[in-house]
Amino acid sequence: MNDQSAAHGFTSVDSQSQPAEWVRVLDRLGAEPFYAAYKQRLQELLGAKPGEVFLEVGAGAGDAAVALRSCYGAEVVAIDSSVTMIGQARARGLSHAAVADAHRLPFGARRFDGAWADRVVQHVADPFRALDELLRVIRPGGRVALADPDYDTQVLDIDDQDLARRVLRFRADRALRNGSLAHQHAGLLSARGLGDITVEARTLVVRDPSAVDNVMGLRTWAHTAASRGYLDPEDADRFVVQFDDAVRTGRFMYAVTFFLTAGTLPTHGAAPTSAL
Repeated sequence: MNDQSAAHGFTSVDSQSQPAEWVRVLDRLGAEPFYAAYKQRLQELLGAKPGEVFLEVGAGAGDAAVALRSCYGAEVVAIDSSVTMIGQARARGLSHAAVADAHRLPFGARRFDGAWADRVVQHVADPFRALDELLRVIRPGGRVALADPDYDTQVLDIDDQDLARRVLRFRADRALRNGSLAHQHAGLLSARGLGDITVEARTLVVRDPSAVDNVMGLRTWAHTAASRGYLDPEDADRFVVQFDDAVRTGRFMYAVTFFLTAGTLPTHGAAPTSAL
């Protein structure tokens, strides 16, 4: 776990200078075919049925919660730490949407038939506590699904591969709190007594540097790293030159793998155990 003082913007949307821009970031990413496809698959892994009640933690603007309700006939309760995001979720048709902390969910135990968190665990301050809270509110036999990119899997084609790796490591180890935890999600669920655990890998491959919200701002990562003392400013400048050259020559390629992990809580009366 990486507890950085300069956390990613999604950890503090409401304190950003333009919080509505983060809503637009989610909208832009949600329109990408890769994101739409994996989000649909994540919901399939929940096995929702009409009349059941599900929880989405870190729901953002609420589009996924609306989709689950529409496609499967299940009711959805959505929570997010951002007032801005929850305001959007309500405006988009979610009546059961509230501001709440993933580490302290405002629900009784065994309240939901299932729950999911999409690109959330990478941002929370304490992923283990947040996962324990998520499992606490799911009924025995209920399903949980998690999705996150694992930034240990990144690759970028520029001339200086050592420089590329240093910038990508900054993204994995400094720019995100838990940027390389996704490949451990299955183990975390298993340690907490879940069964029927599945893991699916989806690799995002980007050849167009303007796609995926400008590859999540990849061109700026080196200068961000330099501003935090992680990289020399000269190396940051050199990274941008090589990035632009890769784009100009048609060489540009970036990839990162997302892991979709799902499991079933035990059907017996005992609640899942914390691994802490």
